[in-house]
Amino acid sequence: MANFKGHALPGSFFLIVGLWWSVKYPLKYFHQKGKRSQLLHHYQRLEIVEATIRTLFSVIGILAEQFVPDGPHGHLYSENHWIKLMNWQHSTMYLFFAISGITDMLTYLMTHVPLGVDRLVMAVATFNEGFLFYHHVHDRPPLDQYIHSLLLCAVFGGAISIFLEVILRDNIVLELFRTSLVILQGTWFWQIGFVLFPPSGRPAWDQKDDSNIMFITMCFCWHYLAALCIVAVNYSLVYCLLPRLKRHEGEIIGIQKLKSDHTYQKALLGGSDEE
Repeated sequence: MANFKGHALPGSFFLIVGLWWSVKYPLKYFHQKGKRSQLLHHYQRLEIVEATIRTLFSVIGILAEQFVPDGPHGHLYSENHWIKLMNWQHSTMYLFFAISGITDMLTYLMTHVPLGVDRLVMAVATFNEGFLFYHHVHDRPPLDQYIHSLLLCAVFGGAISIFLEVILRDNIVLELFRTSLVILQGTWFWQIGFVLFPPSGRPAWDQKDDSNIMFITMCFCWHYLAALCIVAVNYSLVYCLLPRLKRHEGEIIGIQKLKSDHTYQKALLGGSDEE
C-alpha cells in the first residue's frame, strides 16, 4: 500500500517482534546458565507460540495488501497491464515471512527437521525483503529512493546476521544484533510513512531538497541508537530482575515444601496414635 498505513503496518509488526526478542533472548541466555534441561520444554512451547504469531502477522499483511479498497484483490494481470505490482511486492515479502514462521513451528514440532533450517529460511525471507525493496523505488524522487535505501542497510545486515546463526546457533551477540536491526526496521518503516505520506494533512517533504537527505541520514543513525538503547535497557532489566524472581520462586517452593513436610509429619503422628 503506497500510503501511511501501508508503512505503519509492517513497521508495527517488526517493532512488536523486535521488542519481544529484546526480552526473550536475554531471558533465554541467563536461564541457560542455570537449569537448562528443566526450561528447555517451556522455551520450545514459547517458540511455537511466537512462530504462530509471526505467521499470523504475515497473513494479516497479505490480506491487507490484497483486499484494501484499492488493492488488486488477487488479480495480477488484466487487460494487457499489470495490476498493483507494489501491493504484490509487499504481499510477496509477507509470504516469505509466513513461510519462515511455519518453518519455525515445524522445527520445534517435528524432531526430524534439521536444526538450523529455521534460521536459514528466516535469512532467505529477510534477504528476499531486501531484494524486493532494492527494485521497489526506481524512477522515484531522490528522497524517496534514499530513505528506502537506508532501510536496506538494516535488512541486509539482518540477513547476514541470521545466516551466521545457522552456524553459530544460540549466540547471544548475534541474536541481540538481529534484534536491534529488527527494531530499527520497525521504527524506520514508521519514519518512511511520516516522511513520504504525512498524516493529518501535514505539508509533504521536499523530495529534491539535499538538506532533507542530510537530515534523514542523521535521523537513521538516531533510530539505530534508540534501538541499541532499547536492547541494552531490556538486557539490563532482565539481568537485574531475574535473580530476584528466582529467589522469590525458591522461597515459595521452600515454603510449600515445609508445609508438605509438616502435613506428612502430622499424618504419621495421627497414624501412630491410632495404633
